[in-house]
Amino acid sequence: MEKEKKHPSIFEPFALILNIVTAVIGAIIGMQIVTTLGVTPNTAIIGALVAMLIARIPITIFKKYKSVHRQNIVQTSISSATFGAANSLLIPIGIPFAMGTPNLIVPMLIGAALAMFVDAAILYKIFDSKLFPASGTWAPGVATAESILAGDKGGKRAGLLGVGTALGLIGSYFHISMSAFGVAFIGNIWALTMFGIGLMIRQYSIPWFNVDVNKLYIAHGVMIGAGIVALIQVSILIFSKHKNEQKSNATAEAASDEKLTRPINEAKRALGFGFVAYLIIALIIALIGGLITHMSFGMLIGFMVFAAFAAFVHELIVGIAAMHSGWFPAFAVAFITLLFGILIGFPPTALALLAGFSAATGPAFADMGYDLKTGHILRGNGEDKELELQGRKQQYITGMIAFGVALLTVIVSYKGYFAQNLVPPIDKVYVSTIKAGASPDIMIQLLLWAIPGAILQFVGGPSRQIGVLFATGLLILTPNACWAVLAGIAIRLIVLKIWKKEAETPMSIMAAGFIAGDALYSFFNSVFKFRK
Repeated sequence: MEKEKKHPSIFEPFALILNIVTAVIGAIIGMQIVTTLGVTPNTAIIGALVAMLIARIPITIFKKYKSVHRQNIVQTSISSATFGAANSLLIPIGIPFAMGTPNLIVPMLIGAALAMFVDAAILYKIFDSKLFPASGTWAPGVATAESILAGDKGGKRAGLLGVGTALGLIGSYFHISMSAFGVAFIGNIWALTMFGIGLMIRQYSIPWFNVDVNKLYIAHGVMIGAGIVALIQVSILIFSKHKNEQKSNATAEAASDEKLTRPINEAKRALGFGFVAYLIIALIIALIGGLITHMSFGMLIGFMVFAAFAAFVHELIVGIAAMHSGWFPAFAVAFITLLFGILIGFPPTALALLAGFSAATGPAFADMGYDLKTGHILRGNGEDKELELQGRKQQYITGMIAFGVALLTVIVSYKGYFAQNLVPPIDKVYVSTIKAGASPDIMIQLLLWAIPGAILQFVGGPSRQIGVLFATGLLILTPNACWAVLAGIAIRLIVLKIWKKEAETPMSIMAAGFIAGDALYSFFNSVFKFRK
């Protein structure tokens, strides 16, 4: 790897132009695929491959892109723009359109854009704190980093990654969830086992038990219970006194805490500012959206506080799930927020804005977590603290520029999509739920199933997050992903028993290949389907 004491800047003229171009491409890809197929492809690896190809063009200005740090900036740009345009912006503004209230599209776009920028800023400020450590799994980030390192180093690492990618492509062709298989080799075994069990129950609940965990709101209830306990656990971490005084008798745990680049006090401040920012955004949405005409003053205050709290919790739960499993149930958690809003009795216009605001938070948070994890690995896993902080700042600025590009791309093109009646499919689910309303029976189901979710999360503790991951599995219907996760964990345990610690690095490189192969297959398959 090229040793650079000073991290390259996004503001080098060629770098800025290249990253804006890749961001535009990422935003267009995200919007096209989320409106036609309902999913958002992970374009980070595509960005890394583009940067690697650029580095091989025999012109002096392109040769700079042999630097893994410059490649990292390119993948950060395209990835941020893809998730920003599709998940953080187009999904929220599609809700008022699908509901037949086009006058709410602009207020929703303003609110969603502000939420997206705040979302990413909070992650940047709390990444590599006790809450979201850089040592966390962040599996898609590992896959992108290993792809870039394999291109840089070659040799055995490139061979392993190549084999893993080929297997990832083949498995994906046969409809095996190779990203789920790959994550099983990298993440926390307890958390991922519960994730796999959750996926299995979701897939087989009807044939095995004649029960639909989704329609009966069982999955949503479990997530509510697990989410509440996760929030309490996070709060305890935030508000417990940080024991820096005991450095003299430092244990191994204290030593690992010293490696964290974000002190808990900084993370606390960032979360506090974040909540206030969400409160202000909720007020802006309410005022521009004309909610004053639909609600009493008391209900307006209630809406603002609930919307800010829901966005804040949504972000943390999505972030926890993304860090541990590589999957984030943003649609489902926003749906839970919507159900609560219906049960509280907010009017339909307020519910449309609430669902959009909640959906806008989380994806940018999770995606920036993946990108910063990639950078963290490429910069030597934090060995050079100064380089790590420099690089992370450059990635953050890059991400913010890419989100700005995504916003401009959405502003220019959303009318064209809506004129063809192209909206993300999840928006139709939100709108049909708003129109159907909610009954006391739903509330009872949610509260009933919140109990086992809360117990699971409490038993697992804050480090394993088994309740949130079990609920994440219950909320995701990906055929046979459960078998991929559980088979991956079984193979990992057997390999570790035979070859011990020395097998960990080759396994994680192969796993990165599985995830990369899956991402490449789903990306090109999505593009091909769209063209057809």
